[in-house]
Amino acid sequence: MYTSSSSIDVEDNGVGLSDPTLSLHRRKMLDLINRLHTTGLTDLDLPMIAVIGSQSAGKSSLIESISGITLPRSTGTCTRCPTECKLSHSEDAWKCLVKLHITTGPSGQPCDVADVEDRIRRAQRAILNPGINAQKFLHELEDQTAEQAELSFSKNCVSLEISGKDVADLSFVDLPGLIASVGSTGKTGDIDLVKGLVTSYIEKPSCVILLTVTCETDFENQGAHHLTKQYDPEGKRTVGVLTKPDRIPTGEESTWLQFIRNEQEPLVNHWYCVKQPGSQTLKNGISWAEARKQENDFFALTQPWSTVEPQYQKFMRTSNLTERLSTILSELIAKRLPEIHKELYNILRKTQDEMRKLPKAPSTDPVGEVWNVVGQFSSQLSRRLEGTPDKDGILQTIRPHQQAFKRAVRATAPHFIPWGKGDTRELPAIDFLANEEDEPQNPQPSVLTPRSPTPQSEEIYIEDVLNHAQRARTRELPDNYPFIVQQTYIKEFTEKWETPSLILFDKVYDILKKDLSNLVHEHFGKMGRGGTLHSVLMIVNEHLDSAAKKAKEKITWLLELEKAPTTLNVHYYSNYKIKFLGYYKGCRDHGELAKKLQNYRAPTSIHPNPIHGQAFQQAVHKALGGLTEAGFSVEANDLPRLLPVDPMEPALLIMAGVRAYFQVSYKRFADMIPLAIDYEIVRGLHKGMEQALLDGLSLTGADAYARCQLMVQEHSTVSSKRTELQKKLDRLHAASLELRKLFV
Repeated sequence: MYTSSSSIDVEDNGVGLSDPTLSLHRRKMLDLINRLHTTGLTDLDLPMIAVIGSQSAGKSSLIESISGITLPRSTGTCTRCPTECKLSHSEDAWKCLVKLHITTGPSGQPCDVADVEDRIRRAQRAILNPGINAQKFLHELEDQTAEQAELSFSKNCVSLEISGKDVADLSFVDLPGLIASVGSTGKTGDIDLVKGLVTSYIEKPSCVILLTVTCETDFENQGAHHLTKQYDPEGKRTVGVLTKPDRIPTGEESTWLQFIRNEQEPLVNHWYCVKQPGSQTLKNGISWAEARKQENDFFALTQPWSTVEPQYQKFMRTSNLTERLSTILSELIAKRLPEIHKELYNILRKTQDEMRKLPKAPSTDPVGEVWNVVGQFSSQLSRRLEGTPDKDGILQTIRPHQQAFKRAVRATAPHFIPWGKGDTRELPAIDFLANEEDEPQNPQPSVLTPRSPTPQSEEIYIEDVLNHAQRARTRELPDNYPFIVQQTYIKEFTEKWETPSLILFDKVYDILKKDLSNLVHEHFGKMGRGGTLHSVLMIVNEHLDSAAKKAKEKITWLLELEKAPTTLNVHYYSNYKIKFLGYYKGCRDHGELAKKLQNYRAPTSIHPNPIHGQAFQQAVHKALGGLTEAGFSVEANDLPRLLPVDPMEPALLIMAGVRAYFQVSYKRFADMIPLAIDYEIVRGLHKGMEQALLDGLSLTGADAYARCQLMVQEHSTVSSKRTELQKKLDRLHAASLELRKLFV
């Protein structure tokens, strides 16, 4: 084992990277990348050196030579998890911090040089036994073989943070050796596990591959080289290292010299050869200075190494290798800096976006936060119920259903036919209604539309009306008919109003429930662990149902009112009755006088010799003018009433009265139902909503603080995600600060 202490001189360490002759720029580059690694940021593709090789290829000995520490040793595979070495120059006393780099966070304590091997062994045991508390291995360490450990290999790593006056600025990782086969106690899955672990490092473009190849085994039998060729086929970022040159079988030296001359498997950064102390020498205890002297003597005095051409002597010895590694890494860092800046910015922006997508962090004043959210919800609900100019506003969404309701009610108008059942004529349009309705008044179809979504009126012929009136007579005078006749026809169309009324109510209810749910999710969806959202949904839906009950009661009340026909709007009723009577009489005019009167248009000029229809137009114009001069206010549509008395006159009067009342009552009803629904369930929804939430969530009682604290408490997954992102942001900001320092 190497003997070492915290007061060893530079010469004793023998670590080439601590050479004070290194240029200032190179030291800055190496120091920067080391500090970036120290931030713990794994998202950036930071330049680093990965030491790979087959089993027992001498990687750990090489790491010891570069870092100046002693690693644990055992038979077979020594390295069973990645060992990250972060070397940094410091003016303070030498120290080494051993950490476990696992998902639950780092752990460890500073230690002396002599304690490093023991601490690393403990750290490796902790990683290979994840089921045991890692703290146990700080105080207890029992003998354990690889087969007894829970894991044979792990992707978690041991991190060594070494600093001191005689320590270089460099980061590299020692990876487990590639396995060709496993023994009877081994696991076949370990082969792929180790290969995947090594691949995850060397596949990164910024990774310098330090390929160790032992000279005591045929080159082609060492799988590390083949894996390296797969990810660095041109050999631009690979540095080859030949180890154990003293174990080359006699007569085979020339084969390995071809690598030193870069003739065999040439690499851009060349092949190197190092010689480390043997196992027996390590047991006897040897200083770093003695080890380097023995290595120098070996290459200077041993054939054929001593006679290699002078230009290839620089590719032998550990000191030359470490010097070259320093140059390669510092140049790669300088080249990668612009890309690192860009990658860091992109990762920072992405992480900030992820943080913004999380629910708002819990407040230190939970009561105030919950009250504030309730208030904001209530205010926005009030604004939406009052009406917003948005195309998806509540009122905008309801309006088409109100129009459909009005059309459905209007479609229940009694369909009186002013002639007998055998007549095939079609009813003319009711022109005097054209300016009153939303749509042109076309005559209703004589055949009902099957499964129509709106109530349709059946045809009622004039003879049926007269027969009904005559059957209903009791003690009336011959020219009088009981009101029950009109009341029967009125009842027929008012009974049809319930269906469109309830359809409108259901549509409005569904719209409000959906909008209310969206509003609740917007304000309470990200609060706490989700329990608050469900509680609020229950409360607001109960409040909505309460308002809906009142609206339904009002609809029922209005329907009951319409069962007793009456109106104080006498003027409009009388006016409609006169117009409908003239319309029906005109329809019964076989001379088509009424039709001519309906098509009448006042002439623009009087012709002395009228032709075609001009004579009729001028005659009507003259008659209307005479009546107007006599003080009568009449129009062409009023003239059919001057026709001779019709035997169906009583039926025509009943038809005109019922149809006139429909116009008055349907307009009244088409206004009142939407108004009632709007008052009770739309505007009325906001009434008492805030108080219902305060009471339902118990925000005013003695335990309000405790309840609010539970309501805003984050779900563990959200809390963990926030903590993880915040730590990542901290690391990103720390890395950004380190990059800025380079240019200050």
